[in-house]
Amino acid sequence: MEGKNYEKIMIATDGSRQVEKAVEAAIELAKLTGARLYAVYVIASAGYTPRNFGWEESLRKILEAEAKKAVTFVEDAGRASDVKVESVILDGHPADRIMEFAEQEGMDLIVMGTLGRTGLDRFLLGSIAEKVVRHSKIPVMVVKGKTTK
Repeated sequence: MEGKNYEKIMIATDGSRQVEKAVEAAIELAKLTGARLYAVYVIASAGYTPRNFGWEESLRKILEAEAKKAVTFVEDAGRASDVKVESVILDGHPADRIMEFAEQEGMDLIVMGTLGRTGLDRFLLGSIAEKVVRHSKIPVMVVKGKTTK
């Protein structure tokens, strides 16, 4: 990464423990390069259509609270390392919204965590990180997280 001057780095977070290593890497890179760090959480609302059953507002509040907790974790970690973090909460399909935001805001790098799953686990669960790596016009750094076994 020598010679690359990052000004805007995006860490895509889902609030899981597996993304902690990616947060650490993004903060360290931002600190080394003087880049501004953007913590982005996408509320996966694709396919969710409110039908006024009465529980939608409660569900939305829960999802928003999870999003706020995830970006606050990044903000706190950044503050501890003297790295300024701007938090962004988006709605939609996570991979698509991550790429759209990165392009629209002129990010120099997207940092993401992954479990590094293979085989049936990956097939069944899909991989947001994999989709972003395959389709992003912005460079992507993937950091393998802690496994939960």
